[in-house]
Amino acid sequence: MSQTSTIDDVPVRATSARHVRRKSNRVRGTLPVLVLFLPPALLVFTVFVILPMGEAAWYSFYNWNGYGLPTEWIGTKNYEIIFRNGAFRQALINNGLIIAVSILIQIPLALWIATMVTHRIKGAVAFRLLFFLPYVLADVAAGMIWRFVYDGQFGLVAGIFNAFGMNAPFWLADKQVAFYAVLGVIVWKYFGFHMMLFVAGLQGVDKSVLEAADIDGATGWQKFYRVTLPMLGSTVRLSVFFAVIGSLQLFDMIMPLTGGGPSNSTQTLVTFLYSFGVMRMQVGFGSAVGVVLFVICVVLAFSYKRIFMKND
Repeated sequence: MSQTSTIDDVPVRATSARHVRRKSNRVRGTLPVLVLFLPPALLVFTVFVILPMGEAAWYSFYNWNGYGLPTEWIGTKNYEIIFRNGAFRQALINNGLIIAVSILIQIPLALWIATMVTHRIKGAVAFRLLFFLPYVLADVAAGMIWRFVYDGQFGLVAGIFNAFGMNAPFWLADKQVAFYAVLGVIVWKYFGFHMMLFVAGLQGVDKSVLEAADIDGATGWQKFYRVTLPMLGSTVRLSVFFAVIGSLQLFDMIMPLTGGGPSNSTQTLVTFLYSFGVMRMQVGFGSAVGVVLFVICVVLAFSYKRIFMKND
């Protein structure tokens, strides 16, 4: 009995030995690549990411204008000023509203248009290109274009209102309306990116499943809600992740559009950092804002990935 077990174990041990040798060979083959490419990448990451982050955290405890060496240690005073600052609270609220609009309006709009242009309709490729073009446009250029469009004296909006004999509004100069005008530009600018994500996801949906749903008599809405949408789950979660993180980093488009005004009504966290930290030569204060923004981004990113994307 024991001899039989020993003989039967020989092929198993031989297979295990071969597996170990193959794994060892793979490790030895990978090691030179790691030694060659990893140190330069780590060096670049350390110099351009880790060190600036550490410096910003250190400067945030000083009252420093950026000239010379920081000498006036003020502890956590910059952080106390941040959370008492009304413009910072407005920027935080604005970023929250941008995230909400991105999730509730921009992503559903992108999914709806992606569903339409994915079907074999005439000119589908042209429509995809048309809707994706705003995303390709540089953020600064988009901000300048829409600043002209919204201009109440010479812009497109002024021309439309004047054509109907009405006085043109100055939306970007009205603190009650300016932020909503910015929200419209944000949806226009970025929904094409999410649309292309959904187009790629829809092309991977198994057509046989949809055909089976047709045979079962499912309506178009039932097929979308019960078949297509669940199969797009990972794409939707990825799209929401990009929308949240991207919304926290808005800067290039808002500065030429409104500059954060009027009366700080269109400030975001990044424009607040620039306006109150860089422009006013309060580098210590701006560094503290950067640290707060970094913490918010990291907490949201890791929490979202851990809760919603752990199986993706």
